[in-house]
Formats: sequence, C-alpha cells, structure tokens
Amino acid sequence: MDTQKLAPENFEERVVWVALTWTYVFYLFGALYVVAPVIAWMLFLRRCTAALLTAPGTAPDGPRLPIPVVIWTVGMLVMLLALWIGHLQQELGLAKLIKSSIGWAKGWALIALFVLIGCRNIRPALVVRATGIVCLQTLLLLPLFILAWLLGLPQTPWVSPLQVIGGPGPEFFAFNLYEIDPGSGLPRWRLFTPWAPALGFVANIFFLFALREKDAFWRWCGIIGSIAMILMSGSRLALVALTGVALLTFFLARMSQPAMLLFAGAGATLTGILGSWLVQLFVNFWSAFRGARADSTRVRDALGRIAVERWQNEAPVWGHGIVERGPHLVEYMPIGSHHSWYGLLFVKGLVGFLALAVPLLVSFVDLLVRAQSSELARTGLAVIILLFAYTFGENLEILCYLFWPGLLLVGAAHAEAPAEAPAALPGKACIAN
Repeated sequence: MDTQKLAPENFEERVVWVALTWTYVFYLFGALYVVAPVIAWMLFLRRCTAALLTAPGTAPDGPRLPIPVVIWTVGMLVMLLALWIGHLQQELGLAKLIKSSIGWAKGWALIALFVLIGCRNIRPALVVRATGIVCLQTLLLLPLFILAWLLGLPQTPWVSPLQVIGGPGPEFFAFNLYEIDPGSGLPRWRLFTPWAPALGFVANIFFLFALREKDAFWRWCGIIGSIAMILMSGSRLALVALTGVALLTFFLARMSQPAMLLFAGAGATLTGILGSWLVQLFVNFWSAFRGARADSTRVRDALGRIAVERWQNEAPVWGHGIVERGPHLVEYMPIGSHHSWYGLLFVKGLVGFLALAVPLLVSFVDLLVRAQSSELARTGLAVIILLFAYTFGENLEILCYLFWPGLLLVGAAHAEAPAEAPAALPGKACIAN
C-alpha cells in the first residue's frame, strides 16, 4: 500500500489530512488550539446540511447512527446542561455563562463531534497514515529541539497573538523549544503540545495507530517516532501506557478464543499461588511510580482532595459551574486539574461525572464485543482504554484538540460494516477500512 493510494478522496478526508500533516506548521503559528474546533464544527455543520436532504433520523450516507455514537452526543450535551445549571445555581452571571459555553464548544463538544465525524466518509487508514507522517516529521525535527537545549536558547521564543481569542492559558499558543523539569533539573520536550505529559498522551495514540499501519516504512516511522516522543516527554503515565494499553487490548480482544480462556484460567491459578508476592510487587511499583516526581504527586493529591471535599459539601449534583484557582498549597493550580473525574465533580457535579462515565462504558462494551473479530474495533478499544487511563492524569476536555484522531477511529469502529463486525451487532453503518 503506497502513499498515493491513500491520498484524500473527498472533502472530509482533505480537511483531516491537512489538519494532521500540517501539525508543525500550525504549531509554529500557535494555531493548533484553533484548528481542531474549526474543522470539527465545520464538518459537523456540513453533515447537518446534508442531513436536511435525507429522511428524518438518518445519516446523510447511510442508516441510523450507532447507539454508542448517539450516547456520546447525549453525554456531551448533558455536560452543557450541567454547565448552565451550575452557573445559574452559583449566580455567576451571563458573561461567564457565555464564556463557559464557548469553552464547552472548544472542549467537551469536540469529543462527540469527532466520534460522529469518524462514522462517515473518512477512511481510518488515511488517518493512520497522516499520523505516521507527523511521526516522521518529529524524527526529522528532534535534533533541532535537542540542539536548542544544548545551546541554551530561550525555552519559549514566542507566544502567538492568537491567544487573544481566549483559551486555557498562553502555553496553548506558545512555541516551546524545550523545558527544564523543576524537580530533577533535566530537560523535557513538549513539542506541539501545551505540556510534556500531554505529548506522551498524543504519542501513545500515534503508537496505537502505527501498530495498525500496513506499510512497513510508515509503520516503523510511527513506532519509532511515537516512542521517541514518549521518552522525550518524560511522562510516567505515558511509559506505563505504552505497553500496558497494547497488552491489555491484545488479551481483551481475544477473550472468545479457547486458547485465551485456557491462558486466563492458568493465569488465575498462578495469581492465586503467587498472590502475596504479586501484591508486594505492585505496591513497590506504585511507590516508585509516585515517588519518581514526589512534588508533582503531592500537588495532584492535594488538588484531588480539595475538589472532592468542596464537591461533596457545596455542589454535589450540578457542580460549581466554573474552574477555580487553588490555594498556595497546590501552587495556585486549578482545582480538579490533572484529573478528569475530580475536575468533573467540582465543575459539573455528579451529573457531569456520569455524562463522561456512561459513554466511556458503552463504547468499551460495544468495542470489546466487536474486537473479537475486527482489527479496527481493536484499535478503537485501545483508544478508549487509553482515554480512560488518562482521565486519572489529565483533563480530557482541554486536550481534545490534540487527541481527536483517536476519536475519529472510535467513531469508525462503532460504525463498521456488519460483514466485519460480530453477527450479534447487525445494522451498523458501513465504513471503509
């Protein structure tokens, strides 16, 4: 399979192709944070326009949307409802309500939009190839970023004027060459992401995609490039996810095979015999994992405690409606940041918590069943597992503009043709693989 055969064939594919393969160009001008919301809403409105010409309740090019995709859409709309009610209950005013609603359109809404967009007219193989190109570009540019550190150049040469449009912070519009970890004094690289752990997150998605690539050259570009990004990010969670997600997906996707059932039985027996040793091994690993950056772990734990206590005591159902800065104890970081669940509880309450938990669970179950016989579903399942893992280390809302290629494949996997999905799940929309 050569690159020419994977050239974009329609408007949607051209938009996605340019948005991904021009990643470093957009990053240079501080436009990455803008690109994802623009293409998501543009492609969504294009689909809505096409839907007006079709029968009610159907997608423009096929039958009804898969149930998991509908649930993702409902879940993200519930996020907006929780935001509105939270603002009204806390009497935050109309100006903050409008600002937060725009933030929702650039954050949580993108999850549903990209899952929906992935259901139609975009071949997963094209998305995979585009991310492989980004990995190759990264490998070519890495010497320049390393040289910048060796020469002692300014860490952040400039911040794009586009920051005037508003966003979580200037780091989302900054061109950053490298950074120095305050705890260890060692360099870390964030490349086109706002902070180093976010680079590890995106690189893990690229790694999952690389495993799916059919062409050997692009497959190795994706594997080497994504691993290089993970190592240079210095992210603990990224290193664990690199092998953990792929291995877990491998076993889960083969649960229906007799050999795997025998293996699982033997594993359960061995675990019972070595239970005490395995528990101690995990405790030692977890202690070392948390101790690798003790200051970061302390701040994260404090942010979580503050978020849960204030959620329980002040706004358990609908949340506070808005992010608040924490005290000096947590270095004035936003309460609930670095953790999607704590952040949701604090800002959107139990309603917001369930608005993410339910779609994640439904997607997981649907893709788990499909993954027993579908390679595309296995990739989608791996993405869902990775997203769940990162809910404990990042705020998914503000990083949607980076991991959206994974959402496209999740949507495509849910809408895969019945011929490639298990017989128990008929009637799904056809998607080119």
